Amino acid sequence: MTAGKTVLITGASFGIGLEMARLFARDQCHLILVARTADRLTQVAEELKGLGAPSALPLVQDLSRSGAAENIFRTLAEQNLHLDVLVNNAGFGDYGAYAETHWPTVESMVQVNITSLLHLTRLFLPGMIARKQGRIVNLASTAAFQPGPYMAVYYASKAFVLSFSEALSKECEGTGVIVTAICPGPTATEFQTRANVLNTGIAQNQKSLLKMMEAAAVAEMGYRGMLKGKSVVVTGVLNRLGAWSGRHLPNVWVMAAIEKFHKKRQQN
Repeated sequence: MTAGKTVLITGASFGIGLEMARLFARDQCHLILVARTADRLTQVAEELKGLGAPSALPLVQDLSRSGAAENIFRTLAEQNLHLDVLVNNAGFGDYGAYAETHWPTVESMVQVNITSLLHLTRLFLPGMIARKQGRIVNLASTAAFQPGPYMAVYYASKAFVLSFSEALSKECEGTGVIVTAICPGPTATEFQTRANVLNTGIAQNQKSLLKMMEAAAVAEMGYRGMLKGKSVVVTGVLNRLGAWSGRHLPNVWVMAAIEKFHKKRQQN
């Protein structure tokens, strides 16, 4: 990435978002960091300046709130800041049968994973097109390639992100704007704690071929794919195999396997 570019990253205080921020910082990009926790975000901003970022602006916003995207856009406009890269990384999941879910959690998940991503993209994309350059990076997931019993809304939200990103990538051809969807598999971050999946089969398979990847490795693969202008980046060989299976094997087989992994916690 060319030094001096301005990059906004949501969910920048931990996990893949933080690791992406570190990569942009090492390439001497100006960073705008969005997360919910002020203290943690301030610490991250200082770290990133130490890694090479000329500036790192922390913006405390809760993307589960309907006005958050507009607040972010207005703040940047007031400071006359123009984005070169938008990284829609923020997102979360929740485990459980849908009939037993807590509605405010479901509503917040849709707001963060889908609506805020759409709104931020809609606000910043026209400026990128007018300047004939820009990149939009959306964090999807290998969950996007098939339905996911016991995490139905999360899987569906990531399927939306992937479909939207691929369509937008096509729309932006010839405009100078490149759209990339990054699709990680299970990744060792705070996501597992928030989603309440620490005791599921997938989270427990740390000695198997399904072992979770480290966030730094995922970010590095996604970053390289973004720089190459790829529209979809599935991180890791086994994850690419899983994504292929999700799209080409019968749904009944794939969902049975996912259900088995997710329901394993009920036996503990």
